[in-house]
Amino acid sequence: MGLLSAGRVGRPHGLDGSFHLTRPRAALLALGGSVHVGGAVREIVRLAGTPERPILRFHGIDDRAGAEALRGEELFVDRDAAPPLPPDEYWAEDLEGCAVVTPDGRELGHVEQLRALPSCEALEVGELLVPMVSDAVLEISLPQRRIVIDPAFLGVEAEVEATAVPEAGRAPEAHAEPHAPGAEPHARRR
Repeated sequence: MGLLSAGRVGRPHGLDGSFHLTRPRAALLALGGSVHVGGAVREIVRLAGTPERPILRFHGIDDRAGAEALRGEELFVDRDAAPPLPPDEYWAEDLEGCAVVTPDGRELGHVEQLRALPSCEALEVGELLVPMVSDAVLEISLPQRRIVIDPAFLGVEAEVEATAVPEAGRAPEAHAEPHAPGAEPHARRR
């Protein structure tokens, strides 16, 4: 079955047990839907605000103190209750841990997490950020837990070769990319 993260309980909103949701995945939230939170399964009885800044309330949480007690807890939704994703879109949880390889089979590492960048989502593979665009990501095979990337497009082909055979007396250079805070609910290869 499995679970998908739907966000995290934020600060209370009002006195009736409502709260703000941080890092929301609006596609996973529905009025009357169930979520796992704080070791219990709770029904969503209020869903207000906007998809980017939702306000929720659970059945059985009827005051500000109850909402405050859940603050910081992560909400999870059963994968079976999640809506189907369009082609070429993936849940971040499905991509994490996948091996990232070149077309000739050289492994560059494993996806640590999905990062939201200003223009697209990117796979974090060590210090390498792989944008989820069709020029960079050539193939995604979830059954094989493998993602094939184009090293020439990413400019890592020379780095891979330099790492494999460093020049005498010279260590390979590390290349760090800027990281954007937050993560999107799912990645879309563009």
